Amino acid sequence: MKIHIFYISLFFGASLLVSLPSFAQKKKNSPAVPPTFDPTSRPKNLSDDDLLELVQKQTFRYFWDFGHPVSGLARERSNESFNYGSEVVTTGGTGFGVMAMVVAAERGWQPRDSVVNRLLKMVMFLQKADAYHGIFPHWLNGSTGKTIPFSRKDDGADLVESAFLFQGLLCARQYFKNDTPAENNLRNRINNLWREAEWDFFTREGREVLYWHWSPNNGWAMDFELRGYNETLITYILAASSPRYSIRPDVYHQGWAVGRNFLNKREFYDVKLPLGPDYGGPLFFTHYSFLGLNPKGLTDRYADYWEQNTNHTLINYLYCVDNPRKFKGYGENSWGLTSSDTPGGYRGHSPTNDNGTITPTAALSAFPYTPDKSMKALRHFYDDLGDKTWSEYGFVDAFNESENWYADSHLAIDQGPIIVMIENHRTGLLWNLFMSCPEISEGLKKLDFKSTVIK
Repeated sequence: MKIHIFYISLFFGASLLVSLPSFAQKKKNSPAVPPTFDPTSRPKNLSDDDLLELVQKQTFRYFWDFGHPVSGLARERSNESFNYGSEVVTTGGTGFGVMAMVVAAERGWQPRDSVVNRLLKMVMFLQKADAYHGIFPHWLNGSTGKTIPFSRKDDGADLVESAFLFQGLLCARQYFKNDTPAENNLRNRINNLWREAEWDFFTREGREVLYWHWSPNNGWAMDFELRGYNETLITYILAASSPRYSIRPDVYHQGWAVGRNFLNKREFYDVKLPLGPDYGGPLFFTHYSFLGLNPKGLTDRYADYWEQNTNHTLINYLYCVDNPRKFKGYGENSWGLTSSDTPGGYRGHSPTNDNGTITPTAALSAFPYTPDKSMKALRHFYDDLGDKTWSEYGFVDAFNESENWYADSHLAIDQGPIIVMIENHRTGLLWNLFMSCPEISEGLKKLDFKSTVIK
């Protein structure tokens, strides 16, 4: 189970350790990897480009082969969680999966029409699924479309997970532009969902900040304000870009940009960190909002986002090389701290919350920022540790060599960024698609962003 990521980011400034009890334990009858798969038979001596292609393509199987058979949406994880059985699909992870499907069509892993048909099935399911003011819950039942509560009072709209979903859907809309009945249908249905999302409702009657949750049963009881800096920047960008329910600029400047962990400007390992908690927090801060949003040449009055993400990644890398807690395996070839499964449950790993667990998505989704360092990590994960870390769905979620522990799980929100960010490193495909949306261009201008890729 994916802990609500805001619960992790919210408390980093207070230096609290956040972890889950063992909700994420694998059930005996739910193997994460089919028993016929033999990681020792993986191809050897691949070129860098061939290895990148293999990792992307193999990881894509999580979304294509393991997608929910009824809805096509991305399952939360490859092992059952919270005793909900195999029906749990995830909104944000589905958005990442949609972007992965765009990559699959572009690279020919699946025929274009097959990808369009899968996406149509997913979007048609979403049009009938539970939504609240046009915003989806964190979890849905993949067969019925009914809400599965994420927690006792989190049984309604999840604005951030929905933002991750819409980021992916808009990329698909921009990519599938052929004048065919199926692609026209897909674009029209995505536009209908996009137009119906009431982003401004989540200012809670006009306050100058966005709120994460709303429930028809519990109202605003969760009471989580989206204040920066963390992984939720994309929520404000989309809210400002909405064609019908846009937020005012002050919601961004007076809400997001005044968080207690917003401005930093200190140095860690002689690297300046413009925004965020000390040492940057988990690396998914540099991934989730930037799967589509291109940080190259992206600035506002607070930061240069390429500098922000690159420096955050370098700090994470340098911490692992320094390895002050002397965990086994850390070094220039094995690095990357972010949220993932860990021995005994789930944890938001970072330099200030480190238990020796390396998560492959951290370094691999950093390819655009640190290509040489990420390639060294990829080679190590695949060539040296692959007998324990390579699987039918790409790399397992995490490993901890100090405890001789290797996950047998995969999470949609960890697998998806590997595919997407490697593609952005290779071709910029998803960045180009998302930034080509006219609504996004207007939304960025509204919030006083500047982008060298938008004229």
